[in-house]
Amino acid sequence: MKKILRYIIAIIFIVSGFVKAVDVKGFSFKLEEYFSPDVFNMSFLEDYALELAVFVVALELILGLMLLMKVKLKTTLSALIALCVFFAFLTLYSAYFNKVTDCGCFGDAIKFTPWQSFWKDIALLFGLIILWFLNEKSNTLNNEKGIKNPLLWLGIIASVYIIYSGIAHEPLIDFRDYKIGVDMNTERQKIAANPSEYKTSYTLKNTKTGEEKIVNQDDYVNKEEYWKEGTPWQIQTGKEVSILTKQGYKSAIDKFKLEDENKNDLTEQILHLPKVYLFFSYKPNEVSYEAHPSEEIQEKLETIAGKSPIYEISTEKNDLLGFTHLTMDGTVIKTIARSNPFVLVLENGKIVEKKSLEDFLKH
Repeated sequence: MKKILRYIIAIIFIVSGFVKAVDVKGFSFKLEEYFSPDVFNMSFLEDYALELAVFVVALELILGLMLLMKVKLKTTLSALIALCVFFAFLTLYSAYFNKVTDCGCFGDAIKFTPWQSFWKDIALLFGLIILWFLNEKSNTLNNEKGIKNPLLWLGIIASVYIIYSGIAHEPLIDFRDYKIGVDMNTERQKIAANPSEYKTSYTLKNTKTGEEKIVNQDDYVNKEEYWKEGTPWQIQTGKEVSILTKQGYKSAIDKFKLEDENKNDLTEQILHLPKVYLFFSYKPNEVSYEAHPSEEIQEKLETIAGKSPIYEISTEKNDLLGFTHLTMDGTVIKTIARSNPFVLVLENGKIVEKKSLEDFLKH
């Protein structure tokens, strides 16, 4: 039992670390959410989100490998218990105050709600504590098996490569809805054919007794006492809640929306072009043109695109390279790709290429 429990917990940490390592920039975006004024109000850490993401992911992977190979067991278990307590605090705060709706614990590979993630952390914490006592009882807790295990170092080197690749280029494995090969028009049709359904609940207050109650829209309509003339029950403005009653087809592509400077929606038009090149930046003010001057980039893009149209897309109405400029929500741009800037190539709405600008210019 002790060995099986150790293997299960180790594999969970390795898998969790791996999917975050593949897309460590995506995990850094999630940390930025936690550091934002609306959550922990630690804005000073937002500039270091990527470094912290790399540290946490590397720690999770290495400790998972050490637990799997039973290396320095006491130190490993102590560190994993501390890591679980830390993650449990984050997810409990997110769940209780409904601040970050997706914890990012398994990246984009497996979506957990904050409450699901919190109970996952509690289960892991409980399992680690059991492991601690089982090994203490059998006098194996102070196992000093060295860290010179070649398999451990092979795992560490592989982890470094995976993390570096995701930062310098794009994730080696794409778990997002915007992966290469996805037909965005087909996805939009699926979303339209199977929409999610919601019902509104109202907060009512009795003006005579001061009592408050939450009533769904059906009960409100069906019970005359709530709306007949002279009723003491009054709807409290701003306290309406929309509750999901049927989950439709889920895809991040429903957020894909391109607008021109006059707020005209050009999404449909662009998704039906035979071929189009989209130059994206979610932080246009941070784009550096030192390695490649903007004139050189523009000329190279025009040469590659040929007669196909090119659009530049960012969060603001500022010129990037002189192409027709469109705007899109920054979070959506970050969801499509992690590089800043990057190029997305579509053929009749199908994603055929997605690369960082640096890699794209190597055509």
